[in-house]
Amino acid sequence: MPAERLTRVVDAPAQGIVHLGLGAFFRAHGAIYTAEAVAASGGAWGITGVSLQSPRVRDALAPQGGTYIALELGPGGEIARRVDVVRGVLVAREDPEAVLDLMADPATRIVSLTVTEKGYCHEPATGALNLAHPDIQHDIANPMPVSAPGFIVRALAMRRAAGLAPFTVLTCDNLPNNGQVAKGVVLALAGEIDPGLAAWIAAEGRFPSTMVDRIVPATKPEDIAHIAELTGLQDDAPVIHEPFRQWVIEDDFVDGRPDWGAVGAELVADVTPYEHMKLRMLNGTHSALAYLGYLASHETIADCMGDPVFADFVEYLWRAEIIPSLAPPPGVSLAGYAEALRARFANPAIRHRPWQIAMDGSQKLPQRLLGTLADGLAAGRAMPGLMLAVAGWMRYVGGVDELGRAIDVRDPLAARLKALSDGAAGLDGKVAALLSVREVFPEPLAAQLQAPVSAAYAALYTEGARAAVFDITP
Repeated sequence: MPAERLTRVVDAPAQGIVHLGLGAFFRAHGAIYTAEAVAASGGAWGITGVSLQSPRVRDALAPQGGTYIALELGPGGEIARRVDVVRGVLVAREDPEAVLDLMADPATRIVSLTVTEKGYCHEPATGALNLAHPDIQHDIANPMPVSAPGFIVRALAMRRAAGLAPFTVLTCDNLPNNGQVAKGVVLALAGEIDPGLAAWIAAEGRFPSTMVDRIVPATKPEDIAHIAELTGLQDDAPVIHEPFRQWVIEDDFVDGRPDWGAVGAELVADVTPYEHMKLRMLNGTHSALAYLGYLASHETIADCMGDPVFADFVEYLWRAEIIPSLAPPPGVSLAGYAEALRARFANPAIRHRPWQIAMDGSQKLPQRLLGTLADGLAAGRAMPGLMLAVAGWMRYVGGVDELGRAIDVRDPLAARLKALSDGAAGLDGKVAALLSVREVFPEPLAAQLQAPVSAAYAALYTEGARAAVFDITP
């Protein structure tokens, strides 16, 4: 007998938040925190999602009234729960005016976003707005925007014209100093459109930084079928997540916020040490495993951790190369955090595939790997593990794996990276060509990386990824 279609049975909270990029991560993290905060303390903090391009999430959630199931997968079993905080989803490419009107509505007090690193239209190596980006060029010239920064700037202009306070911009993406990055690109774009608007945003706006943490693998058709069997409900937009979650938020808002602190979020004055810890220890090793594990034919991160060679490699990265670059957040043991990460990575119930983590590597490398590398080299450490991780990325974006099979590289610079790799002579030449991409590798760091990354790249070709990883670990 077919499962009954999931439908809304309780009203969503009144409008309070617009979220740009309503993908699986936010629905498994920030939306759940918000639903729990409203349940605990009340408040008009319903969320309207915005898909900047694709109608896929809207089309899946609309027949369900915005409600969906979040399935927690832990070593001890499964827990399914309904999430009812999402009021609906707009598709920006279909009706940008409706999106701007909602963002400009005084009921909207927070605009949050998870648009991935590339959604900020910035230079990953510097954090500055890329004024040559075609979406930014469009948004400077046209009142109906297409980019996330463009929607924020145009909606803030509408609020200023109406005599309203700005909304708080709350970024939930994996970027160091993400609030400052968001503020920087918004102010730069606003300055191109109206310098007076930029001055008003700088004076009145708020862009708190955050650190978000929860492993959320992509939902697969078999997950949808399993949830239907488990719950008796057909949900076309469920999310899968691990038990662990963390949200650290700079407590600086224009006009209030949900009571996230009542449900476990950490409200702090400075997010920076938490961001660095998570980006370098979790995301950095995730990326290393994504490229090298993929090349070694491991299907999931848990499979990598089940291979003693890769498990020892990750432990080595934390101990010898990453933790020495970090100042711990107050009261946090970095060794204890590493131990918790090891258990999370090894969770067999979470099938987090390397290709999902490997996406958009040109946007992720600077904050996940290159910052740690630069600090280590400045301190005189050799950093062979992270050099190998960078070489793994280079082999990955070359588009062919160790068995000669084509790799579906998903990256905004994919065509350019492959052309650089294919057009270079010899292994050292390929490394030099990829190190010349200044959006990723600043020139002084690229010069330091040439020799050690070339040696690591050669090892990947002559020995294979697993043997090269084994050679790194003492």
